[in-house]
Amino acid sequence: MAFLLSKTTLLSRLQSQSQVSNENPSAISRRGFHIELGAREKALLEEDPALKKFKSFKRSVWRLKRVGDVLTIVVVAGCCYEIYVRALMKKKAVDEAQAKSEKA
Repeated sequence: MAFLLSKTTLLSRLQSQSQVSNENPSAISRRGFHIELGAREKALLEEDPALKKFKSFKRSVWRLKRVGDVLTIVVVAGCCYEIYVRALMKKKAVDEAQAKSEKA
């Protein structure tokens, strides 16, 4: 019951918002205008010399990521190969069992 009540209030809110946006076309796109960054945002975006020693090098990070991707592919391929081999062995055992039962 509470779910239905919350669903109806959600729908009514969406309908009221759509009516407001139909009346005011400038309310549709609020992100369309560029807003200049403030002093705090500019200070946060500046490079901090205290953090320079923790900076990761893009090339080594890229190489490490590539090694991880290759290892993942190798493990998945190995698992698929193991599944394939086990299925073949099982099929071979079933075929041999049927051949023995037909001869006897």
